[in-house]
Amino acid sequence: MRYSLLAAALAVAMGSTSFSASAADSRDQTIAELKAQLEALSAKVAELEERSDAQSDVNIDTASQLDKLNTGSPKVDTKGGLKITSADGKFEASVGGRIQFDTYAFDRDLASTTGTTEFRRARLTLQGKAYGWEYKMENDFGAGGGLDGFRDVYIAKSALGGKFTIGHFKPYRAMEELTSSNELLTMERPFASATGLFNGRQFQQGVGYLRAGENYTAGLSVFNLRGAAGTRNEGVGAAGRVTFAPINTDNSTLHFGAWYSFEDNNLGSADLVATSNYAGRRGPSQVIATTTGASRNTVDVMAVEAAGSFGPAFFQAEYADATYGQPLGRDQDVKTYYAQGSFMLNGGHKPYKGATGVFGSPKVADKGLWELTGRYDYVENETLNREVTSWILGVNYYVNPNLRFMFNFTQGDNEVTGDETAQYALRTQFAW
Repeated sequence: MRYSLLAAALAVAMGSTSFSASAADSRDQTIAELKAQLEALSAKVAELEERSDAQSDVNIDTASQLDKLNTGSPKVDTKGGLKITSADGKFEASVGGRIQFDTYAFDRDLASTTGTTEFRRARLTLQGKAYGWEYKMENDFGAGGGLDGFRDVYIAKSALGGKFTIGHFKPYRAMEELTSSNELLTMERPFASATGLFNGRQFQQGVGYLRAGENYTAGLSVFNLRGAAGTRNEGVGAAGRVTFAPINTDNSTLHFGAWYSFEDNNLGSADLVATSNYAGRRGPSQVIATTTGASRNTVDVMAVEAAGSFGPAFFQAEYADATYGQPLGRDQDVKTYYAQGSFMLNGGHKPYKGATGVFGSPKVADKGLWELTGRYDYVENETLNREVTSWILGVNYYVNPNLRFMFNFTQGDNEVTGDETAQYALRTQFAW
C-alpha cells in the first residue's frame, strides 16, 4: 500500500512537470509569432514611408515645374475684352472696339431732311505698352478708310509726374469733347465741342502733357492745324485745361474746370468754322462763324465748366466765349453754353474719372439700368446776330457693361431761318 501511494505521487509529479514544460513552449511560440508579425509590419511601414517620400519629391518637383511654367507664360485676361501681358510685365497688348448703329427720323419744318440709318461709329482699337512706352492705334471704319478713319493714334510716356503724348489725339479742351463717345449722356455732343466750335477739328497732330491726381488734372497740348486726313499746312494751335474736384467720394463728386484754346491759321490752313446741327446728326445745320485760312487770323476760346454726380443724379454745364478773327471789319464774337443732366431710375451712379476729369457710365451688375436724360444747348454769333438753340430729351437703357440703347428727341430752333425741325433718334451701342 505504501509503495502504491509513492508510485502515485511520483506519477503526479512527473505529469505536472510535463504540463509546465508544454505551457512554456506554447508561450515561446506565441511570442515568436508576434515578433515575426511586428517585424513584417515594421518592414511594411518602412516601405510605405519610402514610397511617400518618393511621391512627395515628385509632387514638389511637379509644383516647381508648374510654378516655372506659370512664371514664364504670358497672362491672358478676357474680362470685357482681350488683354495679353508678358510674363515679365514689360509688354502688354489689348484689343477693343465699339459699334454704334443709329436710326434717325425727322419732324420736318422748313429745312429739307432725310431720315436714315447709319453706323455712327465702327471702331477697332489696339493699345498696350512696350518697355515703359504706351501706344494706341484706333480706326473708325464708320468714318471711311485710310487716314479718314484715324482717331487716337499716338505714342505716350509717363515722366515728370505726368504723361507725354505724341501723335494724333484730342487737344485738352471741352469737357464733353474729352468724354468718350461710349459714355456720352446723349447721342451727340453739344455746340461747345468739335460738334460746334471746333467743327472738323476733333483730333489734331501734336504733343501733349497731362498731369492728374485723384481730384485734379492739368493738361497742355500744342498741335498743328491738321487732322490725319487734312492737307499739309503751317497753322498751329495750343490748348490747356485744368480741373479740380473739391468733393470726390464713391457716391458724390463736385467738379469745376476751365480751358483755353488758341488756333492760328497760316500757309495752307483750312477755314476754321463753327457750325450747329441743331436738330441732331444728319439734320439741318447752320454756320455760326468762320475764320478763313487765307486770312491767317486766329480763333480764341475761353471756357469754364461745372459738373456733379450725387447718387443717382448727375449734372454738367459748360460756357465758352470765342472770337473768330477777320481780315477786315470786326472779329466775330461767339458765345455758347449748355446744361445737361440725368437721373438713374433703378440704382446706378455715374463715376468720376480723376485721371481725365470727366464722368463715365454707371456700373451695371445683375440688372439693367434706366436713365432719364436732358440737355439745353445754345450758341450765338453776336456780331452777325446768328442764334441757334436745341432741346434734347432722352432715355438710356444699360443692358449690361457692354450693351446700351439710347433714345433722343431733339427739338431745334434756328433763329436765322426760322426753321424748327425736330428729330427722333435711336442708337444701339456695343463696346468692349
